[in-house]
Amino acid sequence: MVLIDTSVIIGFLKGEESNKAKIMDEILSRDIPFGISCYTYQEVLQGARNEEEFQTLKNYLSSQQIYYLNSESKTYEKAARLYYSLRRGGITPRSTLDILIALTAMENKLALLHNDHDFDVMAEKISELRILKSL
Repeated sequence: MVLIDTSVIIGFLKGEESNKAKIMDEILSRDIPFGISCYTYQEVLQGARNEEEFQTLKNYLSSQQIYYLNSESKTYEKAARLYYSLRRGGITPRSTLDILIALTAMENKLALLHNDHDFDVMAEKISELRILKSL
């Protein structure tokens, strides 16, 4: 099972020919189970250029499997600890949402397909974060 990051969804929807967009296309054509995080859902929607595009994106994304984190405070404490540990290890993630997306992948035991170098850097320090590089 695969968690698709915002960076791949956006490229795929724009019709980019990147390696990651091709992997997503292959995931779709081979019916490999995948989903998105609730944070990706938000990030993609907030980038809509107009109401029509917002509705189109909402309709598409709503049809996908959406993964969530538990809403307990311990979950967000774990995210904060993850950020803190990375920072102490010399890595400062640029986005808190990336930490939450990485944690979503880890908590749901999903491989993460992304097009964002920050996740590769995180994965070097976090053994539980599995990155999908190819099928």
